[in-house]
Parts: sequence; structure tokens; C-alpha cells
Amino acid sequence: MPPYSYNPPDLPLDILHRDDAILVVNKPAGLLSVPGKDPGKEDCLIERLRIPFPEVLLVHRLDCDTSGVMVFGLTRAAQGHLGQQFENRQTKKVYVARLAGRLEPAEGRVDLPLCVDWPNRPRQHVNHDIGKPAITDWRVVRHDGNTTRVRLMPQTGRSHQLRVHMLELGHPILGDPIYATGADADYPRMMLHAESLRLRHPETGTTLTFSAPCPF
Repeated sequence: MPPYSYNPPDLPLDILHRDDAILVVNKPAGLLSVPGKDPGKEDCLIERLRIPFPEVLLVHRLDCDTSGVMVFGLTRAAQGHLGQQFENRQTKKVYVARLAGRLEPAEGRVDLPLCVDWPNRPRQHVNHDIGKPAITDWRVVRHDGNTTRVRLMPQTGRSHQLRVHMLELGHPILGDPIYATGADADYPRMMLHAESLRLRHPETGTTLTFSAPCPF
């Protein structure tokens, strides 16, 4: 794996929705959700959002190399309500990914427990002894030559879940800087995008779906 260099994109904020309780944003690939631990990784989505929205509060994260829909709270009550929805698996997340090879059959489920691979952090791996339950449903959209476009529906929210589950199927996500190798890694970005997020509004209880078009 080549040395990691953090060069976040200089792009304007892409606000999908804002009201008194929540803020929904389309995060670009290459931008951390929150500040990194190492020097030079202070620039991130939530810090950029704090400039126009000082009250913004974190609810969940996307990997740096993943783009797509993220929701933030604008009050402590909204943050707590949304956090409970994520924890209780009451939200519905749909991702689009491009995978190496031709994934078959047309749909299926990966049910493999995951945990951190401590000697090789931040890598995660399957561990049937101490891993936490992790479930991902997939549906093939189409095959493009020797690659596959899929929609991924995680039923749990483990770190790197979609990336490791696709790797375990033998079809790593194209451009993945950690899990893809050789030509599969040679893409301008990781081909993983959080396309839509369904949740209940923390104040009204109304079910809402927010989406951002896939950029690849």
C-alpha cells in the first residue's frame, strides 16, 4: 500500500437539505468526515460546515474516500434522535459501487463478522471469534466488461464493512486504496458512493429520503 497523502478537494459545500433540526450534505470523495489524528488532517467536512453552521453536530461518518449523503444534527435533541436511529438500524442506506470482476448471482447477502486487524490498522478483517456481526445485501445493476456496478444495502454499520465484504466475495471495490491491489487499485478515486439515506425527521417523525447522484 503506497504512503498515504491527504489532499482534500477544494470544492464548495453541497447542501442537500437544511431545516431547524438537520443538515444533509453530499460529501466529496477525499475529504475526511471529522479531523484526523495526525497533523495535517484538520481539514474535514464538519470543520468546513462549522463556518456557515456553527451549531452543526456529528451523527455518523463516511470513510474519507467515500462520497455521498451525510446527515448532521443542528440541535442536541436532533443529534440524539438521529443517533438512536442509526444505532437501532432504523435508517436505510443505499450505496453504489463499482467492483472488480463479474459479480454473480444478481443479488445476495454477505453475513461475515468484522473487527480491526490490529497489526495492520486501519484494515478490518473477518474474524469469527471476536468480530462484530456485519451484514450487507447486494444487487447487481449491470456488468461493464470485467467490472460490476452494484447497489449495496448495509444492514449494519461496521467500519469498512462494504469494502471488506466485497473483498471477501472476491470482487474488491475499484480504486480502494487499502483493499484493492494492482490494476484494481489504479483508479482516480474509490468507486463507492452513498447514494441515498432514509430516516425519520427528529422533530416531525416524517420519513424522508435524501439522495445524491452517483458521480462515477
